[in-house]
Amino acid sequence: MSAKDIVIVDYGMGNLHSVNKAVALVGGNPVITGDKEVIAAAEKLILPGVGAFGDCMANLEKAGVIPVLKDYIASGKPFLGICLGMQVLFEESEESPGVKGLGVFPGKVVRIPTSLKIPHMGWNRLRLKAFSPLLEGSAGQYVYFVHSYCCQPEDPDLVAAVCEYGTDVVASIGRDNVFGFQYHPEKSSAAGLAMLKRFVNL
Repeated sequence: MSAKDIVIVDYGMGNLHSVNKAVALVGGNPVITGDKEVIAAAEKLILPGVGAFGDCMANLEKAGVIPVLKDYIASGKPFLGICLGMQVLFEESEESPGVKGLGVFPGKVVRIPTSLKIPHMGWNRLRLKAFSPLLEGSAGQYVYFVHSYCCQPEDPDLVAAVCEYGTDVVASIGRDNVFGFQYHPEKSSAAGLAMLKRFVNL
């Protein structure tokens, strides 16, 4: 596989078509697959996700890709989780009590603690908290969210960006080779495409 090949994990959930289209638009060669060998051999990996935490973990388990994803992340190669694909990097979620996440990072996913309307849907402004190679030049930019739950990492240093929705909501995380966006870069116009392009060019 070449460095421009971006494997998008197909486990029966997630807006694969729009992520595929966006990656192609910024110069990547997207490969949508649920094949464990192709996922393991990827140079770069995107885990998209739309829906419920418990369904996502059940589908990943059914597809047999949980150990493959964990090994891939441990290998040090670039990984990007989008929306639910970021949330499952944590240990658990209030949305699906008793269901274990991938546990890559300590922390949990909670219902957004706000008096504002849930789900949090629409455009919101990023406030950068720490350096991330995917977010260079993204301070103050607007990106598109659709979610009712948000990540609460145990380690605050994991947080790359937040947005304000009655409270600070974790919008992006990053550590070493692992990145996560709570928002949808593929639906976030030029700003989101620029972030995906930085991932393609890592």
